[in-house]
Amino acid sequence: MANLGSEPEPTPHLMPLLASSSNPNQNGIEVDEAQQEENMEEVRLDQTLRRLESFLTILGFNQSSVLSFALSWTAFMAIGVVVPLLSLHFSDCSHCEKYQITDFEMDVVALQACLAAVSLVCLSHNLRKYGLRRFLFVDRQSGQIGSFHKDYVQQISESMRLLVLWILPCFLLKIAREMIRLIYVRRESWWLSVATFLALTISWTYVSTISLSASILFHLVSNLQVIHFDDYGKLLERESDVLVFMEEHIRLRYHLSKISHRFRIYLLLQFLVVTTSQFVTLLLITVYGGIISLTNGGDFAVSTLLQVVGIIICLHAATRISHRAQNIVSLASRWHALATCTSSDASPLRNSISLGNLEAANRLNSLYLDYSESDPQSLHYIDMPANTQLASCMSSLHKRQAFVMYLQSNPGGITIFGWTVDRSFVNTIFFIELSLVTFVLGQTIV
Repeated sequence: MANLGSEPEPTPHLMPLLASSSNPNQNGIEVDEAQQEENMEEVRLDQTLRRLESFLTILGFNQSSVLSFALSWTAFMAIGVVVPLLSLHFSDCSHCEKYQITDFEMDVVALQACLAAVSLVCLSHNLRKYGLRRFLFVDRQSGQIGSFHKDYVQQISESMRLLVLWILPCFLLKIAREMIRLIYVRRESWWLSVATFLALTISWTYVSTISLSASILFHLVSNLQVIHFDDYGKLLERESDVLVFMEEHIRLRYHLSKISHRFRIYLLLQFLVVTTSQFVTLLLITVYGGIISLTNGGDFAVSTLLQVVGIIICLHAATRISHRAQNIVSLASRWHALATCTSSDASPLRNSISLGNLEAANRLNSLYLDYSESDPQSLHYIDMPANTQLASCMSSLHKRQAFVMYLQSNPGGITIFGWTVDRSFVNTIFFIELSLVTFVLGQTIV
């Protein structure tokens, strides 16, 4: 310990030279391997983002230019609105009067088109304004993303699998319903029936994929932030500097506020459109006095399932990131408690408190016995180290306490015009929907 501040002795030259000749090569190899792995992960991320961008362009979300804007909305109006309406209008059916198939399908087409239009307007505006990387917060300005490339790719792949997982069953239900309708509702020409079947199926798939993809994008953005919050929880175990924690939490909170600002209009309009759709669906079914079967009411079931799935995906993503952000307060409080109990700064204070009254009295008497008029500062000289250690202990304690109080006052989360989307918000939505259902049932059935 005494030689730490002095120069090394000249005799052991051989060992440092051997160490310096072998360690740089080994460290260089490790650095090169880590750099190659990071470059490979970055390439994989770029490829995944390009595939995602191509998929969004096909759906019409990429409206960066006037031409792409015109093509996107032309395709939407043609495939999502004009084609199904013309198919239902020109499909002459003598049995449709009895089961009211055409009128029900017209309502379903209108409600699905409204939801898809809301998704297309809100998401295309954000993508055109920020770009895909900034929109997903995977650009260089969003922090150190080198260690998160693999997690980003995994989350994007899981989101795409989630889209396929929900679209495919609903698509199969739609095909089954259209085939039953094709068999039951016989027309004069078979090609008109097949054309109607293909037109309605393609239109429904296109519009439903647009509306569900918007929910999946919100789910993806939220899950990408969950990666950073999980890393922030690990940061509390690695670091001890309060300023580092503050800066990282401010950055995460800023990202959550940006996500809330970009998606609040979409979430609010989605809630309103889906609620209106369910309200109208329940009203039409309960008011109608005929027989409700899979032939005339099957579209209501399929569209309702898809709309509810989209709402659940958005609420699950929002509540997950909100609860993860609020859980930081618990982690920081535990870190503060452990740091306070195990702090080396507090050991002199604990030792002084743990002494008995007799020992403390003896020490105090000895201090006064050593005190003399020739050395009037001796008592203060003895007390100064204890005061310095106490000040250092209280300084770190106050920093941690201020940090915990900051987190308690700024929990964070996804908000919609000030309302935090958490479990209480979901309960509020549930009781509002339940009140609407009971109101409609009371006005129609009773």
